[in-house]
Amino acid sequence: MKTIFLVVVSVMVLAAAALFAAPSPIDSVAWTPPIAPDLAELTEINNDLATATLFAKGDIYGPEDVAVDKQGRIYGGTQDGLIKRVLKDGSVETWIDTQGRPLGLHFDHNDNLIVCDAYKGLLSINPEGKVTVLTTSADNIPFVFTDDLDIASDGKIYFTDASSKWNQANFMLDLLETRPYGRFLVYDPSDKTTTTLIDNMYFSNGVALSQHEDFVLVTETWRYRIVRYWLKGDKAGTSDIFIDNLPGFPDGISSNRNGRFWLALPTLRLPVVDKMHPFAWAKNISAKLPESLKPKPIDYGLVLGLNEQGEIVISLHEPTGQHLKEITSAEEHNGYLYLGTLHNDRIGRVKLQ
Repeated sequence: MKTIFLVVVSVMVLAAAALFAAPSPIDSVAWTPPIAPDLAELTEINNDLATATLFAKGDIYGPEDVAVDKQGRIYGGTQDGLIKRVLKDGSVETWIDTQGRPLGLHFDHNDNLIVCDAYKGLLSINPEGKVTVLTTSADNIPFVFTDDLDIASDGKIYFTDASSKWNQANFMLDLLETRPYGRFLVYDPSDKTTTTLIDNMYFSNGVALSQHEDFVLVTETWRYRIVRYWLKGDKAGTSDIFIDNLPGFPDGISSNRNGRFWLALPTLRLPVVDKMHPFAWAKNISAKLPESLKPKPIDYGLVLGLNEQGEIVISLHEPTGQHLKEITSAEEHNGYLYLGTLHNDRIGRVKLQ
């Protein structure tokens, strides 16, 4: 028995030594995050999402964003590159295979579905299913993680490239490295130009225009905040912080164009990540661990409603995460809120009161 114990200890020591000696895939920097706020102090905990209607349960995996067309059909992109849609009778069909990873979805004024595909760039898909690549780079830097978008009344498409280094499959390495590889951009269909509006962002993610399109919001996921970029007025071309120190990782954000923003938070703040952030060496080691040992999201469903002053005015919860969890998008349409998720097999819909 003693011999077996010594062998096990020796193997563990050798494994630990090998782990420390192996080069890390990242070159992390230290950051001290603000103390996480108490969710119960910011919001009223409820179970409003527990009664959400579920669509395509078991027939769609990872509909990170959702969009609804004029016929009421619901669209969602999957982990294996498909865009599926839920028909009015509840049945599910495969519409398009982008051969990438469709994330952000939004219909333009011509009923084209504009898609941020993490691997293929910014795409336009017409009602007949023809795919057109709009843009794949800016400033001679290719997009690595095309993420989310919103479309202005003049047709300009505001979108994000979450990371110019790490792709969608390696987003945890982007978190652990803690360097600003993200960009916020605009594509102008009139002259087919792509312009960088903000660079050096810490995982630029969701995008939403304000009611009068005088500013646009961009979630900066790894910094727990939302950035506001001014499009009109004396501050046009500048940016500031819209809301900071959120209780979770902000992901998709949308606007109902009537003064309300809907913010999806796929997980609450992770204490282990916040504790690691001040120590670059700890994150460098964590990056070398197998996926099973990397930090995991908390099973919790959460959507926040914000006004245009950056105040939380409503919150929708599912504390158990059994019905809906890891919510990454919330889109208002005809009195309902449609909910997408990164690692789940369903689309949620809740009626707004």
